[in-house]
Amino acid sequence: MAFFQEPPQLGNQFDDDPMLGDHLARVLPPPALAAIAAEVRELGALAGGSLHAMQRADRENVPVHTPWDAWGNRIDHIEVTAVWKHAARLSAERGLVAAGYEPTWGEHARTHQFAMVQVVGPSLDIYGCPLAMTDGAARTLLDSGNRALIDRVVPRLLSRDPERAWTSGQWMTERTGGSDVGLTETVARRDADGQWRLTGTKWFTSATTAEVALTLGRPEGNPPGSKGLALFFVQVRDEHGRLRGITVNRLKDKLGTRKVPTAELTLDGAPVELVIGETEGVRHITPMLSITRTWNAVSAVSGMRRALALARDFAGRRRAFGALLVEKALHVDTLAGLEAEYAGAFLLAHRAVTLLGRREAGVATEAEELLARALTPIAKLTTGKQAVAIASEAIECCGGAGYVEDTGLPALLRDAQVLPIWEGTTNVLSLDTLRALAKGGTFEAVAADARAELATARDPGLAAPAQAAARALDSATRWIAGAMTDVTRTESGARRFALTLGRSLELSYLVGHAQWCLDHDRGPRAAAAARRFALHGVDLVTDIDPADSRLLV
Repeated sequence: MAFFQEPPQLGNQFDDDPMLGDHLARVLPPPALAAIAAEVRELGALAGGSLHAMQRADRENVPVHTPWDAWGNRIDHIEVTAVWKHAARLSAERGLVAAGYEPTWGEHARTHQFAMVQVVGPSLDIYGCPLAMTDGAARTLLDSGNRALIDRVVPRLLSRDPERAWTSGQWMTERTGGSDVGLTETVARRDADGQWRLTGTKWFTSATTAEVALTLGRPEGNPPGSKGLALFFVQVRDEHGRLRGITVNRLKDKLGTRKVPTAELTLDGAPVELVIGETEGVRHITPMLSITRTWNAVSAVSGMRRALALARDFAGRRRAFGALLVEKALHVDTLAGLEAEYAGAFLLAHRAVTLLGRREAGVATEAEELLARALTPIAKLTTGKQAVAIASEAIECCGGAGYVEDTGLPALLRDAQVLPIWEGTTNVLSLDTLRALAKGGTFEAVAADARAELATARDPGLAAPAQAAARALDSATRWIAGAMTDVTRTESGARRFALTLGRSLELSYLVGHAQWCLDHDRGPRAAAAARRFALHGVDLVTDIDPADSRLLV
């Protein structure tokens, strides 16, 4: 009888992840833990069950742009996939954005929100993209003080009613480039009635089906550069569903995130509203970037979890050379290394989440305020790189089958590749990290947070990883102390420094978490992860001559 390999299966995506359960038990007070864990467990069952089945059935579908109707009218209709339509309702009803703003759990509101995102996100075909931008838009508008927009728009962005809920886009990237927004060519002009209108091209607008968007434009007559930009609010369609001074040129044909309707747009007198001030738009949109980068980090770790869940289950079903893969020492060694990387990435991303919740609740200390500013870019850049590596290894763990599209595994790798790019590449985020650390006391706050976790380690089995983290922190401290003596060397080494800081934090948090788990009868698994993570290398700081780099390039 012919052999057919049993495919990997997903279980409850909350119960199958000991990191998430232990983390919630550690950071939440008992009443919050009981309620939140029950809700996240329910979502975990959906994520590994009906939602995953729907996702697999809808695998080949992508958004479709119809520029014209049958009678020659320009309609620019974008039809999204069945999963996206379902995700829109589920996200509103479950409060995947709203929960972060509701007062029920106070400073733990963000922990509640991102625990849900962690388990369900990978089953929603990157619907986290518009959710991240919606979250960021709500935060930006609330911080702007623009009462008219706050009262009219924010309740729709945070609504749990699918019929009322809006999503938001974030239109920044132009043909001149993404990260250097100071080159923005979009021009803002006032017409005779005082209405602001935008003219220009937005080259990369994700989730173009959103009802509203925040975007940058240069008021006519303003100076060049980022300071001359202003932040504008766009209501994309009118009451009849027609685009308002906007044309969809085409949908992007991307490597991954193919379920996301990403478009090139032409703005031809699109009516907009000024959010705050006629200059300093980049500074005013910063709250949005902080939120979306946090989403990026959590999406990275949730994607890692999905890849590992499939690879681990496959190892228990695949028999080769006389035994299951899970019984093969080399395969176990490979999976263990990936699990250790995931554990460190999880704690770094969710430390950023905890700090965000404390800041928004108004209970963060001065040191935590400084820490949060630096941790957001560090978490984004570090976890983004790890997500790609883990997705690649997970495919390899499934051999040739992992390379086949209808297993669903290749999409995990393609979708992971956006994470080190969107909201700032690794190089751009490395420079952002340096800028964040330039504020007095910020590096000290980062180092102190790491050392506080290391100081809790008492178990002898944690001595070696604690020492490895401490040495890497010392190395980073020496590098930053001498960083401004040679600007060229500082810039060329920024990436290695930022990744060293990220990995040092991950290992430090792992050590502290492992000790907590040992103290609270949660088992030795986290301690094993800390020991393994330390063996992968933490200190990447090294002095490379920029002249050699130029010779090679």
